[in-house]
Amino acid sequence: MTPEEILPDELLERLRGRAAGYDQNNQFFHEDLEDLAAAGYLKLFVPEADGGFGLGLESVAALQQRLATAAPATALAVNMHLVWTGVAQVLTARGDRSLDFVLKEAGQGEVFAFGISEAGNDSMLFDSGTVAEPLPDGSYRFTGRKIFTSLSRGWTRLGTFGKDADARDGEGELVFGFLRRDEPGHETLSDWDTLGMRASASNTTLLHGAVIPAERIFRKLPVGPNKDLLIFAIFACFETLLAAVYTGVAERAFTLGVANVKRRVSAKHGGRSYAQDPDIRWKVADAALAMDGIAPQISSLARDVDNLVDHGAQWFPKLVGLKSRATENARHVVDLAIRVTGGSSYFRGSEMERLYRDVLAGIFHPSNDESAHNTVANAWLGPLEDQR
Repeated sequence: MTPEEILPDELLERLRGRAAGYDQNNQFFHEDLEDLAAAGYLKLFVPEADGGFGLGLESVAALQQRLATAAPATALAVNMHLVWTGVAQVLTARGDRSLDFVLKEAGQGEVFAFGISEAGNDSMLFDSGTVAEPLPDGSYRFTGRKIFTSLSRGWTRLGTFGKDADARDGEGELVFGFLRRDEPGHETLSDWDTLGMRASASNTTLLHGAVIPAERIFRKLPVGPNKDLLIFAIFACFETLLAAVYTGVAERAFTLGVANVKRRVSAKHGGRSYAQDPDIRWKVADAALAMDGIAPQISSLARDVDNLVDHGAQWFPKLVGLKSRATENARHVVDLAIRVTGGSSYFRGSEMERLYRDVLAGIFHPSNDESAHNTVANAWLGPLEDQR
């Protein structure tokens, strides 16, 4: 099926019609989530045998870019569900069946969220301030604070992790598992009142000794960077799908900008359209060149994931580079679209104003610009020498 068949124009316009209200009222996108679930959108990565579309990362990235042109915050939050199902698909394609249950449960209608980020933890997946306490029956009790939990109002399964500091002879072990919403020990705060991406409801989640049973603990890894396939799968899906969402925001801003340029008239040019202004034309061309440059990169790298291409040690530089480049590129395009649109875009309630706020969120997602440059520098120059 084509993206237009899975996400038809009629549904896209319905989602676009709600976006401004969600943003203004700081409301979670309940109706959008219901519509997308009914369309099977949450089952994009789920195999056909389990009731899904059985798509790969390249196809899903294209769909997320399309969705973000209508409802950026909805696309961003749905990304988190798609990351987990995408991770499961990436693992399965490489012979690791540890997350097959995620695909099966997604096929049954469960909604997965990403409870990973912690304030001050710039090690991200390689360390955690959340305590994972082992229990005699193989389950773990998690206590900690997770920030930016997109889908906080809609998830039924929360993928999270913490550290068992006493494991591995005191060196510590990172424990990954999925918490069910109907299990006790977790709390969703109402602290998401932000500049943009407001409908995502990326509230803080508190874990008050939440117990995840042994059968839902799916990985135990050493503290620090490692080459486990799970880490690759998370980076591959998270970075690629984020790049797609923010590129979708840029695409929509560019479309609006072009329409606005054609609509506006210039007294300096005798009442003719601003499309005849050489300076405006340069800005539109600059934005078009930026869009033409990033879309093929997203598609190409996602296709490499689907085709099991081995980039070796260059995989992580490529993935973090894609995310950094796409989010910065999107900001550049939206900024140009704002400039050619003129003062009307500065008014609250205009779609362009909302896109301008939404696109800024891209700088906060991992890997941020500093981390991405460090990863790429290490890949080409090796790590920094110990200065002691």
